[in-house]
Amino acid sequence: MGLPLMEDLGVRYGYLISYALFVTSIIPQAVARNYATLIVVRFFAGGCVGLLSNVIGGIISDVWEGEEGRSLPMSVYIWTYLVGTTIGPVIGAGILQHLNWRWIFYIQLIFYGALFPVFYLLIRETRGPIILKRRAQQIRRKLGSNVYAQSEINAPALLQVLKEAIARPTNMFFTEWVLFFFTLWSAFAFGTIFIFTQSIGQVFASLYNWPAYSTGYVQVAVVVGETLGCLASFYQDRLYLQSASRNTETPGLPIPEARLYLSVPGSFLGITAGLFVYAWTSHPSVPWIAPAIGLGMVGFGIMVVVTAVTTYITDAYSKYAASALAAIAFGENLFAAFLPLAAQSMYRKLGFGWASSLLGFLALALSFAPVVLLIWGGEARRRSPFMSQASYT
Repeated sequence: MGLPLMEDLGVRYGYLISYALFVTSIIPQAVARNYATLIVVRFFAGGCVGLLSNVIGGIISDVWEGEEGRSLPMSVYIWTYLVGTTIGPVIGAGILQHLNWRWIFYIQLIFYGALFPVFYLLIRETRGPIILKRRAQQIRRKLGSNVYAQSEINAPALLQVLKEAIARPTNMFFTEWVLFFFTLWSAFAFGTIFIFTQSIGQVFASLYNWPAYSTGYVQVAVVVGETLGCLASFYQDRLYLQSASRNTETPGLPIPEARLYLSVPGSFLGITAGLFVYAWTSHPSVPWIAPAIGLGMVGFGIMVVVTAVTTYITDAYSKYAASALAAIAFGENLFAAFLPLAAQSMYRKLGFGWASSLLGFLALALSFAPVVLLIWGGEARRRSPFMSQASYT
């Protein structure tokens, strides 16, 4: 609900309020006396984080004009987001080696709290209709002129805006098959990062007798893969822009599905193959570097897939991008929350090889989503009541 609401009411104050709530939620996590408190508070903290992380895509679209202008900042942002998420266990391992676990939250509180005044001073409103609306209000106050922005004329009531913020993403998720399958695809890729926070500890502690804290350092392999995936995304941007010369549907504009070119090998050879490598090299007779290479392959695929989904959905649903991204964000947060809960029992009951292989088979099935769209993407866009209103159709 938050993303579409910010689209109508503005991103500055929505972002700052969400950030303040997130920082505040760290306090009860740091002083929690039982597991139930952690679960409840982290539920609300996760909601704030999901909103904060996904609204950046909208801000980038507002600040940088055109596909070429926003491709680089979007790729860099997604890389920092994924690396920041992945590197958590690496930092946590260093903290737990020397300090009590509560310092994980104390350090977050210090770091995020120090950034709040920076964000307050630097973040400005980026939504064009909101900026014009506030300028019109300022002119009316100072000069008494009868000046109104377009967004103020026949503006819906706040209750209607709230209703639309809930109804539109839900409706799009269940009626737009492209958005539905891309949400599953991206959510699975993103959720895999959180599965690794559990499975890596089990695999490397059991097979190689590593101390529990040191297994967190293995996540660096995923970070390396994500970094290579970021470099591949820069090349993907070139392929996308070069496709304008071949576009017979809308001459002069890039082909929307060209956003997905590298996501096919990224999903098949990155996530899927990487999970199988991780699965069947997780054996005490195999050096630890082998499953780590599998993790790096998955990290590469995750970066390429999440970038492809975000940029394609932003372009394909340009008029309703916030609602489409809200649906994807919900799926990603849902997978991130619940997949790790199943990881320990899954790896314990199925064994390291078959547990990771199960994930590999799921990744294999989802990898066909971009293939289908590369073949029938144009037809899908023409049939969609939401995508047909995009700027390139």
